[in-house]
Amino acid sequence: MAADSVHNSPQARDGDLPCYRAEDLTRGGVQARIVLDEQVYTLRITRAGKLILTK
Repeated sequence: MAADSVHNSPQARDGDLPCYRAEDLTRGGVQARIVLDEQVYTLRITRAGKLILTK
């Protein structure tokens, strides 16, 4: 997804699918926690700029 296709709001203009910048989720860092059904997952941005989601 091109950087200009991500908007300030979580809703993308081209549909109802929420769109978030990984840097926003990590608050400028490299890790964030995501909770789903009381399970905690870790989202990590690698040095190579890839995303890893682990339980």
